[in-house]
Amino acid sequence: MAHVAATYDFVVIGAGSAGCAVAAALAERQAGSVLVVEAGPSDRWPLVRMPFGLVWTMGSKTRDWRYRSAPQPGADGRRIGIPRGRMLGGSGSINSMLWFRGCASDFDVWNVEGWAWSDVAPAFEAVEAALRPGRLATPHPLTEALGGLFGANDPTAPPTPEHQSAGVGYFNLHNGRRWSAADAFLRPALAGRVSVLQNHQVSDIAIDGDRARQVRFTDGTAVAARKGVVLSAGAIGSPEILLNSGIGPAEDLRAAGRDTRIDLPGIGANLHDHPGAGLHFMGDGSGYGLHPSLTARWLAAPLQWLLSGRGILASPTVEGAAFFNAAGVDATAPDIQSHFIPFLLGWDGRKYLRGQGYFADAVVCRPVSRGRIALGKAGLEIDLGLFADEADLDLLTRGWMRLRALLADAPFGARKAVEMFPGEAVRSEEAARAHIRATCGTAYHPVGTCALGGPLTPRCAVRGVDGLWVADASVMPRITSANTNAPAMMIGHRAGQMIAEDAA
Repeated sequence: MAHVAATYDFVVIGAGSAGCAVAAALAERQAGSVLVVEAGPSDRWPLVRMPFGLVWTMGSKTRDWRYRSAPQPGADGRRIGIPRGRMLGGSGSINSMLWFRGCASDFDVWNVEGWAWSDVAPAFEAVEAALRPGRLATPHPLTEALGGLFGANDPTAPPTPEHQSAGVGYFNLHNGRRWSAADAFLRPALAGRVSVLQNHQVSDIAIDGDRARQVRFTDGTAVAARKGVVLSAGAIGSPEILLNSGIGPAEDLRAAGRDTRIDLPGIGANLHDHPGAGLHFMGDGSGYGLHPSLTARWLAAPLQWLLSGRGILASPTVEGAAFFNAAGVDATAPDIQSHFIPFLLGWDGRKYLRGQGYFADAVVCRPVSRGRIALGKAGLEIDLGLFADEADLDLLTRGWMRLRALLADAPFGARKAVEMFPGEAVRSEEAARAHIRATCGTAYHPVGTCALGGPLTPRCAVRGVDGLWVADASVMPRITSANTNAPAMMIGHRAGQMIAEDAA
């Protein structure tokens, strides 16, 4: 048995966007003492605070889990990188901070009691009152011009998946600095009965009878929970810990050589993300990049950011977004999202290029393909299931080609650049499909692996175990129509309230 170092009323596993909100909600309800366990270090690091710093923190050996998928048959057998934050703030400490609730209908189609739009809207309002997301203060002129992509669009309003729209995004940034869930929720909660344990990786959850009792760490120590354990380790981490605890599909656990404590189909299933593919543009006088004309701005950027929170380093790279229907029918609900980056990005494996440019991608808002997470004898197996249903590839191909047409007519004036990749080599729909298979990735929004209404009750409780809940993006039965950071915080906030009530 592991040595129990301490006992708390609740142990929350994961100090990411959802876990921080869970802890704050438990503290607000005075539910008892709370320990938040984080596998990684603090987020008190200049490159985390600096919006542009994500260029280096994403892929960091110490602050990113750096997962990779299994070979994807639908993507030419490639392994796809899956960045996930490994520090206070979680993935909210390495992401671009775009703030989207999703569509109201996204939650209604979950068809889970307590999670309809009318239920979750107040939770979003509470989260936003603490986080205070707002319009990017100093967008690039190209991003400002993106608001003119559609004739009837209001360029002063934030883009939304509810209807065709484009423009400068809203972000959880304050004074040009990242403001994550760790800032908005966890740190204020530390004034109460909430504690944090950093640099401790969870191995499994010990079940006594039918109740979760201890959280065990890879170093052989443990902490105990009087009232229960909340898993907020994300759509990859949460099912992995449950499977390591013997909770999951018995057949899969046996195949991995693991004992089964609770046979619970659905743990690790239903994995999905927003698949996407991009277009790279290059030209003098267009976007940011490594160009002689920008040398003075780059040299002045660190001091400018430190003093005023402005300048190039205040950019979260993704500055704007667009939503549209791949079929080109303006009155139809959007099924494609585009992220706009006014920087020259490398392609064909090159991270940096000399020059100026910009980038935009097309991603499927509501994919139908599904993958899974399982324990293999060689380690964790992450199958994203990209294009397992070719309807996603069909839609992405049409959306990508429409995005190309939209950008060809974009009101960028003298800043408009030439499409350099893939360029003229890919023009037909058939060539586009092949190109997308060869280059696609995801938007880094994995969800669904511990779904509400499946292995979880509508109150986020793991079926068959007392005192064990899951609260993060893994609980989504279906992904929302845009970036998932805001919904993850909403889920944490709402689940924390439910858990406080149910454990009372």
